[in-house]
Amino acid sequence: MDIGDIAPAFTLPDETGAPRSLDDLVADGPVVLFFYPLAMSAGCTAEACHFRDLVAEFKALGATPVGISRDAVERQAQFAGKHSLGYPLLSDPDGAVAEQFGVRRKIAVVATRRKSFVIGEGRKIIGVVKSELNMNAHADKALEILRGQ
Repeated sequence: MDIGDIAPAFTLPDETGAPRSLDDLVADGPVVLFFYPLAMSAGCTAEACHFRDLVAEFKALGATPVGISRDAVERQAQFAGKHSLGYPLLSDPDGAVAEQFGVRRKIAVVATRRKSFVIGEGRKIIGVVKSELNMNAHADKALEILRGQ
Protein backbone atom coordinates (compact mmCIF):
# COMPACT_ATOMS: atom_id res chain seq x y z
CA MET A 1 0.00 0.00 0.00
CA ASP A 2 1.28 3.40 -0.94
CA ILE A 3 0.10 6.97 -1.44
CA GLY A 4 -2.85 7.08 -3.83
CA ASP A 5 -3.90 3.47 -3.20
CA ILE A 6 -7.30 2.65 -1.76
CA ALA A 7 -6.96 0.96 1.61
CA PRO A 8 -8.74 -2.38 1.85
CA ALA A 9 -12.04 -2.49 3.70
CA PHE A 10 -11.89 -4.43 6.95
CA THR A 11 -13.66 -4.87 10.26
CA LEU A 12 -11.77 -5.82 13.43
CA PRO A 13 -12.63 -5.77 17.13
CA ASP A 14 -11.33 -2.86 19.17
CA GLU A 15 -10.00 -3.04 22.72
CA THR A 16 -13.57 -3.36 24.06
CA GLY A 17 -14.45 -6.15 21.62
CA ALA A 18 -16.71 -3.86 19.55
CA PRO A 19 -16.40 -4.30 15.78
CA ARG A 20 -14.80 -1.32 14.00
CA SER A 21 -14.77 -0.99 10.24
CA LEU A 22 -12.35 1.23 8.36
CA ASP A 23 -15.31 2.67 6.43
CA ASP A 24 -17.00 3.78 9.67
CA LEU A 25 -13.75 5.18 11.07
CA VAL A 26 -12.98 7.32 7.99
CA ALA A 27 -16.60 8.53 7.84
CA ASP A 28 -15.69 10.75 10.82
CA GLY A 29 -12.55 12.16 9.16
CA PRO A 30 -9.02 11.04 8.33
CA VAL A 31 -7.58 8.06 10.16
CA VAL A 32 -3.95 7.48 11.03
CA LEU A 33 -3.76 3.69 11.06
CA PHE A 34 -0.54 2.75 12.78
CA PHE A 35 0.63 -0.86 12.83
CA TYR A 36 2.81 -1.87 15.74
CA PRO A 37 4.43 -5.20 16.63
CA LEU A 38 3.56 -5.85 20.28
CA ALA A 39 1.40 -4.12 22.89
CA MET A 40 3.17 -3.38 26.18
CA SER A 41 6.68 -3.57 24.66
CA ALA A 42 8.94 -0.57 25.26
CA GLY A 43 9.00 0.71 21.68
CA CYS A 44 5.29 0.23 21.06
CA THR A 45 4.45 1.89 24.37
CA ALA A 46 6.57 4.91 23.44
CA GLU A 47 4.91 5.13 20.02
CA ALA A 48 1.35 4.71 21.35
CA CYS A 49 1.93 7.24 24.14
CA HIS A 50 3.29 9.78 21.67
CA PHE A 51 0.07 9.44 19.65
CA ARG A 52 -1.86 9.86 22.93
CA ASP A 53 0.08 13.00 23.80
CA LEU A 54 -0.73 14.52 20.40
CA VAL A 55 -4.36 13.39 20.21
CA ALA A 56 -5.68 16.95 20.66
CA GLU A 57 -3.69 18.03 17.61
CA PHE A 58 -5.12 15.14 15.59
CA LYS A 59 -8.65 16.01 16.74
CA ALA A 60 -8.12 19.68 15.78
CA LEU A 61 -7.47 18.42 12.24
CA GLY A 62 -10.53 16.14 12.37
CA ALA A 63 -8.33 13.03 12.44
CA THR A 64 -8.21 9.97 14.68
CA PRO A 65 -5.23 7.75 15.44
CA VAL A 66 -6.04 4.03 15.38
CA GLY A 67 -3.51 1.44 16.50
CA ILE A 68 -3.49 -2.11 15.16
CA SER A 69 -1.48 -5.18 16.13
CA ARG A 70 -1.82 -8.95 16.38
CA ASP A 71 -2.46 -8.71 20.13
CA ALA A 72 -5.71 -10.18 21.47
CA VAL A 73 -8.58 -7.89 22.46
CA GLU A 74 -7.80 -8.45 26.15
CA ARG A 75 -4.18 -7.43 25.68
CA GLN A 76 -5.25 -4.33 23.72
CA ALA A 77 -7.64 -3.43 26.56
CA GLN A 78 -4.84 -3.81 29.11
CA PHE A 79 -2.51 -1.67 26.96
CA ALA A 80 -5.10 1.07 26.40
CA GLY A 81 -6.08 1.15 30.07
CA LYS A 82 -2.59 1.12 31.51
CA HIS A 83 -1.52 4.08 29.36
CA SER A 84 -4.88 5.95 29.06
CA LEU A 85 -4.55 5.95 25.29
CA GLY A 86 -8.05 7.23 24.47
CA TYR A 87 -8.22 6.09 20.86
CA PRO A 88 -9.12 2.72 19.28
CA LEU A 89 -6.72 -0.21 19.32
CA LEU A 90 -7.68 -2.95 16.90
CA SER A 91 -6.93 -6.64 17.25
CA ASP A 92 -5.72 -8.44 14.10
CA PRO A 93 -4.79 -11.81 15.66
CA ASP A 94 -4.24 -13.74 12.44
CA GLY A 95 -2.45 -10.85 10.72
CA ALA A 96 -4.90 -10.79 7.80
CA VAL A 97 -5.22 -6.99 7.76
CA ALA A 98 -1.46 -6.59 8.24
CA GLU A 99 -1.03 -8.85 5.21
CA GLN A 100 -3.39 -6.67 3.14
CA PHE A 101 -1.39 -3.57 4.05
CA GLY A 102 1.93 -5.27 3.32
CA VAL A 103 3.26 -5.04 6.88
CA ARG A 104 3.09 -8.69 7.94
CA ARG A 105 6.37 -10.44 8.59
CA LYS A 106 7.08 -14.15 8.53
CA ILE A 107 9.01 -13.95 11.84
CA ALA A 108 6.70 -14.85 14.73
CA VAL A 109 8.45 -12.74 17.40
CA VAL A 110 8.05 -9.46 15.54
CA ALA A 111 5.19 -10.37 13.21
CA THR A 112 4.24 -6.83 12.16
CA ARG A 113 6.32 -4.01 10.70
CA ARG A 114 6.00 -0.61 12.32
CA LYS A 115 4.31 1.44 9.63
CA SER A 116 1.57 4.08 9.55
CA PHE A 117 -0.96 5.01 6.91
CA VAL A 118 -2.80 8.32 6.77
CA ILE A 119 -6.16 7.45 5.24
CA GLY A 120 -8.64 10.00 3.96
CA GLU A 121 -12.05 10.07 2.37
CA GLY A 122 -12.94 7.02 0.33
CA ARG A 123 -10.16 5.07 2.12
CA LYS A 124 -7.57 6.79 -0.08
CA ILE A 125 -4.06 6.63 1.36
CA ILE A 126 -2.74 10.19 1.56
CA GLY A 127 0.46 9.45 3.45
CA VAL A 128 2.75 6.65 4.62
CA VAL A 129 5.23 6.74 7.49
CA LYS A 130 7.96 4.11 7.76
CA SER A 131 10.29 3.94 10.73
CA GLU A 132 11.14 0.90 12.78
CA LEU A 133 13.31 2.76 15.30
CA ASN A 134 12.07 6.34 15.69
CA MET A 135 8.94 5.93 17.80
CA ASN A 136 7.94 9.60 17.54
CA ALA A 137 8.25 9.74 13.75
CA HIS A 138 4.85 8.16 13.10
CA ALA A 139 2.66 10.67 14.94
CA ASP A 140 4.88 13.64 14.05
CA LYS A 141 4.98 12.85 10.32
CA ALA A 142 1.26 11.97 10.22
CA LEU A 143 0.44 15.41 11.65
CA GLU A 144 2.70 17.01 9.05
CA ILE A 145 0.89 15.11 6.27
CA LEU A 146 -2.54 16.08 7.61
CA ARG A 147 -1.56 19.75 7.95
CA GLY A 148 -0.42 19.73 4.33
CA GLN A 149 -3.84 18.63 3.05
